[in-house]
Amino acid sequence: MIELTYDILNPAKATDAVRRDTNGAVVTFLGTTRDNFEGKSVLTLEYEAFDEMAVKKLEEVRQEVMAEFGLEQLAISHRIGTVGIGEISLVVAVGSPHRKEGFLACQKAVDRIKEVVPIWKKEVYQDGSRWVACEDHEFAPPEHRHAH
Repeated sequence: MIELTYDILNPAKATDAVRRDTNGAVVTFLGTTRDNFEGKSVLTLEYEAFDEMAVKKLEEVRQEVMAEFGLEQLAISHRIGTVGIGEISLVVAVGSPHRKEGFLACQKAVDRIKEVVPIWKKEVYQDGSRWVACEDHEFAPPEHRHAH
């Protein structure tokens, strides 16, 4: 299951998607928006995506991690648009026969999403805003893209 949506994320949906009688472990990661960054108070976050490519890359990460850890169930949901403080921006759920692989696969999936998926995060402060964590991957953030 891959989901890219403006809607509020439901962690139970992703978790239920990976539950099987053959899995002894289900690991669910929730990425939530925090109210500060390097001492500055964050009011809200805005996520922007290159939608079609983001979905393609999310599926690539899903397939890569399942193959590496020998798993058959992995669900990823990413929210875009405005995400309030304390709300969920990312859900990664892994179903695994064993807990060790489940934890490792979940961590790997989250790390790979941040590295290769063209989704950008803008932190909005009282006195301005800035794009963050954009330097990690090959895609420039929205305000740096050139019109074609």
